[in-house]
Amino acid sequence: MAQAETTIPPVREKRSVQKKRKRFDEMTYHFMLLPGMVMLFIFSIVPMFGVIMAFQKFIPAKGIFGSKWAGLSNFTYMFQLPDAKQIFINTLVIAVGKIVLGLIVPIVFALLLNEVRLKVFKSSIQTIVYLPHFMSWVVLGTMLTMIFSFDGMINNFLELLGLERIMFLASNDWFRPLLIVTDTWKEFGYGTIVYLAALTAINPALYESAAMDGANRWKQTLHITLPGMFPTIILLGTLSLGNVLNAGFDQVFNLYNPLVYETGDIIDTFVYRMGLINMQYSFATAIGLMKSVISFVLIVISYKLASKYAGYRIF
Repeated sequence: MAQAETTIPPVREKRSVQKKRKRFDEMTYHFMLLPGMVMLFIFSIVPMFGVIMAFQKFIPAKGIFGSKWAGLSNFTYMFQLPDAKQIFINTLVIAVGKIVLGLIVPIVFALLLNEVRLKVFKSSIQTIVYLPHFMSWVVLGTMLTMIFSFDGMINNFLELLGLERIMFLASNDWFRPLLIVTDTWKEFGYGTIVYLAALTAINPALYESAAMDGANRWKQTLHITLPGMFPTIILLGTLSLGNVLNAGFDQVFNLYNPLVYETGDIIDTFVYRMGLINMQYSFATAIGLMKSVISFVLIVISYKLASKYAGYRIF
């Protein structure tokens, strides 16, 4: 008993030291987050005060506090514009096209790449298709403009085949597909990595059992691989719903021109022109605020669906 009693204080002292060290580590992590939180507050939280302009007739010389209150007149004017409907349609068509193709292509490519057995070749292909993800649309936009211009490489190849040249970047028929395909080409390498990671979680014993039962590679893919990837597909698909109104400002801005406003003008580019070029600050803020509210609702819905069907939770 005496020996047991003498060992209790050192144990308690050790636990106390561990608790103090844990608190110190937690405080260290919080201090590491502090610079990022300060930047977030300055550049993301403070500017939200500017949404007041959406309900004002804002005049820069008078500022936010001196401008007259306009109520919902900016929102009413937005729905009265003849171009408003077409702009929302363009945004939805381009965004949905990117989401759908951005889900299908990485899945198919991940399945094909998973069948490659030569590791060096597999790693090289994976690196090559992943590189465009890191490139800016300023650079890619210049490259694509040169490639798809009237005297560019694609039209030279069409002429070589005896076909007529096409003005891809000035045609309302070709501009939307060009946006969707080039965005998918840029980003599918990143999605492929996610799906390849999901494939590694599938038990190899399932393939061995299926092969013993006479299942070929197609049947193994259909009955083992795809069901194993299904939770990841559902998760990424539902989370992408929050981007329905984000058709990609950087890409469209660097590729579009007045000739394709009919099919290429989206909410973000319209806000840019109204706010920074035409100096209709209140009207542009109203459009941006409405888009943000709708996107917030879609994000909440997408996380609810992800939690229900894929078990994904943030909190």
